[in-house]
Amino acid sequence: MKRILCAAGMLCASVIPAFATTYPVTIDNCGYKLTFTKAPERVVALGQNTAEILLLLGLQDKIIASAFWPSKVLPELAEKNAKVKTLTVEIPTLESILAQDPDFVPAQLPLLLGPESKVAKRADFDAVGVNSYMSPGMCATQKDTGDMYGSRQKLWDMTFLYKEIEDLATIFNVEDRGQALITDFKNREAGLRKEFSKNHKDLAFVFWFSSASPAADAYVGGKNSASGFIANVLGGHNAITSETEWPTVGWESIIAANPDVIVVSNLDRNRWALDNAQEKIKFLKSDPAISQLDAVRKNHIVVMDGQAMNPTIRTLYGAEQIAGQLKKKGLNE
Repeated sequence: MKRILCAAGMLCASVIPAFATTYPVTIDNCGYKLTFTKAPERVVALGQNTAEILLLLGLQDKIIASAFWPSKVLPELAEKNAKVKTLTVEIPTLESILAQDPDFVPAQLPLLLGPESKVAKRADFDAVGVNSYMSPGMCATQKDTGDMYGSRQKLWDMTFLYKEIEDLATIFNVEDRGQALITDFKNREAGLRKEFSKNHKDLAFVFWFSSASPAADAYVGGKNSASGFIANVLGGHNAITSETEWPTVGWESIIAANPDVIVVSNLDRNRWALDNAQEKIKFLKSDPAISQLDAVRKNHIVVMDGQAMNPTIRTLYGAEQIAGQLKKKGLNE
């Protein structure tokens, strides 16, 4: 029997269901074995990426609440997400999560779930008989930096994201939807790589996430982070050489790196004034020293959604966003 599958942002296609979950099913996740006797019904999604994957898989009726949104939901998912309770766009409390009576708590970041998290540890949910899940890409970092996000010795790629989509699709018995979503992402990445394979400039990028103030060091994407992946897809490289996932870098070091392109994030959270992309650009162009960087003088500054700098589904969207701006500036040839 055929059915019509429509995932957000994808063309509808007639497909024959090739996969079905047989319960109980056990998932290996970051050293934990999670067993599900049925698809969860009351999910609290911790992190924008987690919520957006579930929405892309058409599971909005299973999500009772979400938290931690650095930026607005994808426009094509806005209607679905409007029906989901937002606990907070910032960091939730364990009490607020448990108050929703969840039967599954998947998370995007160790900030939200993990040994050093101030929100919850996996043992907190084990104690009340609730399965928890951590994004596989975050489990692949080396925890030797004194930072909960760790470091990466190998460039992040979409393989980790595909594992996450496959796991969640299996847990909820929507594996066909998961495979269709993965195929869409693979095709989009391949298209970008082909388009920028003719670019022999090997552009050096700096990805500026945010700063507490103009005088503070910049939070930037590390060498092998999702930001490094974006640079690689677009035929360039990350000018930041630190393997730390989210290093804080002084502007003297950024000036010394002399990037060809500065990517500034735009965040909707409004935690700091420099979460705003235009405030970042204003600072770059007004600071006496930084304004002399080639990238600033030539206006090789591009704006990207801040969530794309996290290793998430948004990373590919961010690469596409930057690609469009590079083409307008003639930096794709």
